[in-house]
Amino acid sequence: MAKAEFEGLGERIKELRSALGLSQRQFARKIFVSQTLVNEVEVGKKQIQFRVLHLIAYQFKVNVEWLKFGSGEMFNAPPPDARLELIIEIFHKLDRPLQDYLLSQSKEMLKIQREMKNGG
Repeated sequence: MAKAEFEGLGERIKELRSALGLSQRQFARKIFVSQTLVNEVEVGKKQIQFRVLHLIAYQFKVNVEWLKFGSGEMFNAPPPDARLELIIEIFHKLDRPLQDYLLSQSKEMLKIQREMKNGG
């Protein structure tokens, strides 16, 4: 299989992980590789397959040119918010009555926040 050999790729992957707020393990799971491989790529011991490089770009909406060469913006779109993804994951695991409760509580919290910002 073809490997991607780009100067500084490991540092950019580490920078990407940091921007996403993901551990090596979490990052590896999302792209279906081992944590060991992510670590070895980040420290420059191994190169990454082209298919994995493009999967990273697709999965995290990363600019391929930035990933390969460090040019351009890191993301094609705003970076995913790990907190938002977590709340969505939790929401989907809840039964319908608890989903409704979470929504009502969230609306109430938003109302309280607005009142606090408006001084009362």
